[in-house]
Parts: sequence; C-alpha cells; structure tokens
Amino acid sequence: MADKNMADSFDCIVVGGGGAGLAAAYSAACLGARVALLERCAQPGGTTGIAVGSFTAAGTRWQSRDGIEDNPADHAEDVALFADPQIEARNNEPLRRYFLEHAADTLHWLQEELGLNYVGPSPEPPNRCPRMHNVVPGAKAYVARFQLALQRRGVTIITDAEVTRLVFENDRVTGVELKQRGATRQLRACQAVILATGDYANNPNMIARYKGNEFREIEGINPHALGLGHELAEEVGAKLVNMDITYGPELRLVASSKKPFQQWLPASGFASNVLGWFAERMPGWMVNRFIKRLLVTWQHPEESLFKDGAILVNARGERFVNELSWPQREIAVARQPGKVAYLLLNGRLCQEYSAWPKFISTAPDIAYAYVDDYLRLRPDVSLRGEQLEPLCRKRGLDAERLQATLDQFNRHARDSTEDPF
Repeated sequence: MADKNMADSFDCIVVGGGGAGLAAAYSAACLGARVALLERCAQPGGTTGIAVGSFTAAGTRWQSRDGIEDNPADHAEDVALFADPQIEARNNEPLRRYFLEHAADTLHWLQEELGLNYVGPSPEPPNRCPRMHNVVPGAKAYVARFQLALQRRGVTIITDAEVTRLVFENDRVTGVELKQRGATRQLRACQAVILATGDYANNPNMIARYKGNEFREIEGINPHALGLGHELAEEVGAKLVNMDITYGPELRLVASSKKPFQQWLPASGFASNVLGWFAERMPGWMVNRFIKRLLVTWQHPEESLFKDGAILVNARGERFVNELSWPQREIAVARQPGKVAYLLLNGRLCQEYSAWPKFISTAPDIAYAYVDDYLRLRPDVSLRGEQLEPLCRKRGLDAERLQATLDQFNRHARDSTEDPF
C-alpha cells in the first residue's frame, strides 16, 4: 500500500500500525499535519487486531446510564491492587494518573470520531465498580474504523515497510530509513517521528536480556511483537526503563486454526452499526455467551486446577515439571517438543470443574468456562474419554508411556512420597 511516487517529506511519521499508531496518526491528521503511517506487516492491526477489545475507564457515559458514580481517583486506587507490591512500587504515578484522568474522554472520542459501539460496563475485580467496556464485535473494529478514517483524512499508509533506523541530525530525530520490497529509502519528518511499535514478546534476545536467559524460549501471542521500536530508540540514545516488568508468562491454549467467532462479525458499515445497536440491548446471558467464547480462546487455565491434582505431560507422555511452580512451569513448557504440553484431568476433576465454584478459566464476575464449555467450543484442543488408549491415538501419544507416568504420579499422591519434580 502506498504510491511509489509519494512524497518523501511529511510533518509527522508514525512507526507502527497497531491501535496506538492508528490513533496517533489520526490525531495528528485531525490537527492538520501531513502524516505517514509505516507498518512492517502487510496490513495494519498489530496486537490490537487479535485482541478482545476491552477498555477500562472511570466516569464514562455508559456508567452514568447505569447509575454508576465513578471517578479517576478511585480508579487509580483500584489499579494499584492489580500488581504485586514490589512491581507496584516502581509505578510512574504521574503518568498513570494522566492516563486514567483521560481514559473516559478517550473512550468517548473513539465512539464519537469512529462510530464505535460498546457493551458494558462490566465488573473487573479488583475494580470496586464496573469499568470494563467491550467494543463490538471485537478489537478488529478499532483497526477497520481507523483505517477508513485515515483514508478520509488523507494519511499515507505504507505497509510492508520495515524501519531500519531513525535519521538523527543536529541532536534530533529528523526522519526514518525504511526497507520495502528490497528497496531502501528515507522519509523526512518536519515535526515529529512517533514510535508506536509493539512489545518484545517474541524477541528471544531481548527477553534474555531483560527477563533472563531461562525465559528466552517463551513465545508471545503476536509473532510480530519483536521490540523493534525499542531497539530503534536505543540506537539514538534513548534510555529504556522498566523493561523487566512484563505480564506473565502464562500457559495458553494452542490457537485455533479457525478464524475466531468475533472476527467474522462486521467491523464497519451499516451492518456493524446494526450489530452495535443490538449489542447495547443484548440481555446479560447473551453477553456472557459471547464473552465465554473469548474465554476458551485467550484466557489461561486457573491455578486451582494444578492445586487440585491436574498434571502436565509432554508429547512423549511424560511429566517434566512441578505443576505448582510458577514461572518454572511455563519455562519448562517452552522447552518441550514443539513447545506443547497436555493438561490432564481425571474423572473427579472433570466433575468438579463442570460447575461453580470451580472453573477452567474466567473473566471474573462476568463469565466462567467449565469442562463442557471447552469440549463444546474448543473440540480442537479438548478431548474426553473413559479409556486412555483411544485418547492417546487421537493425540498421537504413547499410551503405555503415559500410563506409566500416571501410575507413578498416582503412587506419589497416594503414598505421599516425594515428587521427583
């Protein structure tokens, strides 16, 4: 995308076409700037394009509609409860306060400027009141609506464009050098270059540098999250801070080969507006069904599963880690063949995790996913059977070796012997 005869000079160049980059490019264009948006992949979207699309804010019009009184100061107190105390102690308080004080205005801006529709607010503990707003039909709506809006504003969108360095002259960044389809060129920024690239969840060297070498084999959800913007900034003298503070690691289900349900729904146009109108009037049970479908795709299995006796085995049918040890458990999974493990529940656990208060995964106080939900919604990763051998055949596992693994674990559990892991 982009005309080969396009200009080489812009007021503002935005590097990265995910949600942040799209919003930055649109804001700059609204202020009258000539803007170029550079995206390394074939299409804009980034991690936003595969996200659920929730937006947490205090003092929104949706809260007012539901009679919820809320404010950014209370929100700030609740946000501080999410992280461990040692991580919370490193928080940038002025920056967080700025974000939270502008969150509701940003949400209203997204609705007014792009015509986006939201359902909610929904509870999201430890928030004291419902603050989570979900865009309809999902985060791909941000990408689709922003792209249309950028085209209307005359923004130049250049895809398959990898920025290889920032042009640095007279103690300031004056442009970028990019590579596109084997050709290298420079673009000049008269006013600003904005780095809005992704995180480094799939850059093993950066993971080893900031998290430790033992984490380097762990992969993120987005294969294109390589931390390239961080590297560009550091090359021209930027100081990177808090790079060791990351979310996770967590166990995740193998991604479905099918397009997620919400990705089939319209993200723009008349059909999307009709869907948004209906979503705002959707009964609670139907909203829960929609969110439950997202749960079985993105959410991690609950820690209580392992405390209650679920075990992990690799493709050889062998245990390889103490299932109760985090993050050693996640590190060990990343070292297994294909970086794949199998979660085994016996009959007792299947029964216990088929109804409240025990569940496989959750979005707290909104929806809970149980054994039957996974069997129904994710048959590609979930199997149930009375006999071990047929299950092993379907998954290509060695039934005899897995049986020996289970016998050893059961002896350990029955006789209270020391776990070899």
